[in-house]
Amino acid sequence: MKKIQWALALVFTAMVGLVQAVTLPGPVVNADWLAANLNEVQVIEVRTDLASYLRNPEFDTDKKTGKKFLVEVGGHISNSSLLDFKKVRVERLVDGKKIKFLIPEKADFEKLVQNLGINSGKPIVLVPIGQDMSDIDEALRTYWQFKVYGEDQVAVLDGGIAGWLGEGREFTTTTTPKATGNWTAKAFRQELIASSDEVAAASKGGKPQLLDARQPAQYLGLAKRPDVLTFGHIAGSKELAPELLAKPTNGALYFWQKNTYDALMSANGLSTKAPTISYCNTGHLAAGGWFVMSELVGNKSTKLYDGSLYLWTLEGRPLIGVPLN
Repeated sequence: MKKIQWALALVFTAMVGLVQAVTLPGPVVNADWLAANLNEVQVIEVRTDLASYLRNPEFDTDKKTGKKFLVEVGGHISNSSLLDFKKVRVERLVDGKKIKFLIPEKADFEKLVQNLGINSGKPIVLVPIGQDMSDIDEALRTYWQFKVYGEDQVAVLDGGIAGWLGEGREFTTTTTPKATGNWTAKAFRQELIASSDEVAAASKGGKPQLLDARQPAQYLGLAKRPDVLTFGHIAGSKELAPELLAKPTNGALYFWQKNTYDALMSANGLSTKAPTISYCNTGHLAAGGWFVMSELVGNKSTKLYDGSLYLWTLEGRPLIGVPLN
C-alpha cells in the first residue's frame, strides 16, 4: 500500500511540474516577462562583438531631465550563454563546391547548442544587442535555424540587451562554466528552406512572391556587398528594407504590432497571405523578413533562401538594377 501511495505521489509531483512549466507567450517576449521567468528559461545572447559580453556598459545622464541613458552596451543577463554569431552559419560542400553562410548540418548544430549548456525541454530566449536591425537579425537567423530543427519553444527578447540595460535591469560581467547540454533537434523542416531552383521559378512565374530584405541602394543596384558578385536584385522581387522592421525607443529597437507590418507589406507590394521567399545578400538580413512575415504576421508559407544572393550569383544567375554610370 505504501509503495502505491509513494508511486502516486511521484506521479502527482511530475504532473504538477508539467502544469507549472513556463510556456513562452509567443515568438517575442518583453523584458518584464523575461525578468519574471528568468529561472524557467535558458537565455542565449547572440553577438558578434564578443568582448561586450564581459565589459561594463556605459551610461550618461541627460542634463535636462537628469535621467540616465545607455551609451554603449556591455555585460549580459545573469546565467545566460554567449553565442558567437560567426559560428551560427557554416561553410558546407554542395555538389562538390564549398558554399559559405549555410545552416549547419543537424549534428553540427546540435553540438553548437549543446556546447552552450542548453538542454532539451526548457524554453530558449535569444537576446540580440538590440540597437541595429543587423544585430537583431543575428538572433532571428539563429531563431530560424532552431525552427528548421524542430524547436518551437524559442523566442526573441524585444529590445535586446540594449532595452534590458536601458530599463535599469540587473546585469553581470562574470561568467560561470556550464556543463555540456543535451539539446537535440526534433525535426528537419525542409519547408522553411528555399533552394536556388525554387527562387528561379518564383522569379519567372511570380509565385511564391520574393521578398528582398536589403537596403534600397543594394536592391536598386547602386551598391553591393563583397560576397555578392553582381549588382541589383532578383527579377520580380519586392523590397522590404531592414530599417522598417523595428521602431527605435530609448536607444533600443522594438518590434511593431501586426497591423503596422500588414500596412508595411501592402505599401511595399507584398501580400501577407501569399507564399513568400525571403532573401538578402547571404541569408542574414533575410531572417528579419522571414521572421516578420512568418512569425509576426502569421504567414506560415514563408521560406528563407539560404545562401541568398551570394549563392545565386556564385551560380551565375542574373540580377537586375538601375543603369550605372
